[in-house]
Amino acid sequence: MALIREDIRKSFRFNLLVVLLLCIVLYVLFFSSLSIITRHGQETKVPGVVDRDVKMAINQLEGMGFDVEIDSSYDPGRRPYIVLRQMPDIGEIVKSGRTVFITINKSQPPLTPMPNLQNLSFRSAEMILKSNKLILGDTTYRPDIAKGAILEQLYKGQQIRPGTMIPQGSHIDLVIGDGLGNTELNVPDVVGMSYEEALAMLNGSGLTVTALWEGDISDSALAIVYDQTPQALNELGAPSRIKEGDIIDIRIMQNPGPDMLKHNKKPGDGVSNEGDQNTPKENADDPWKGD
Repeated sequence: MALIREDIRKSFRFNLLVVLLLCIVLYVLFFSSLSIITRHGQETKVPGVVDRDVKMAINQLEGMGFDVEIDSSYDPGRRPYIVLRQMPDIGEIVKSGRTVFITINKSQPPLTPMPNLQNLSFRSAEMILKSNKLILGDTTYRPDIAKGAILEQLYKGQQIRPGTMIPQGSHIDLVIGDGLGNTELNVPDVVGMSYEEALAMLNGSGLTVTALWEGDISDSALAIVYDQTPQALNELGAPSRIKEGDIIDIRIMQNPGPDMLKHNKKPGDGVSNEGDQNTPKENADDPWKGD
């Protein structure tokens, strides 16, 4: 019985010793291989690949042992397929084999809704265009009481409504209010002109046009201005004066008669000679004649 107990004790001690030795071996193996697992001492400086072609950037990064993941964005001021951003940044010290994330510029611009810039200040409109990746085009000024405010937004020469989908990077032209100055000019005479000719002349003079259409206009290009307010001549037959930015009304119809156009070009009744016909003839029916 005593021999059996002694054998058990020896077996337990032996097994315990084996377990301890195994733990020591595993401990030594683990810490000796830790530097290999973590690549301790194998650090690399991240190269700069921004503004490089995407293929060249990938070849350079992978050649240095980095993994590469690609995302895309759009910058209208940069050429397609170049690297816009990278992470980690240039010059950072990282372990070899780390993933480098790069963002490249798309070849085709995505669509974006046109923002509403009307009545905003120029600075606000410029910031909104930039945030929507749209480019500020030409700016023109027009006399208007809303000085410094955006009056019109144009895309390819035409007014564009807010919400219209257009490519990012598009140029947007702005018409800006320049206030109502004190500059006066003669009222242009547009009676007899086509609507398009009259509109061009009045807009070129810095006037605000209100068009009143009469009758059935089958072809607006052939429509004629038959009257205007104010008229080019005042009641005394002198040129009427108007300030830049003021409103001028024009009346338009398809085929006004020549008599109508001639009548509307004349000054008012204040210079009419019809009153001369009602002037008594000299000495006619003079009750004092002969006295």
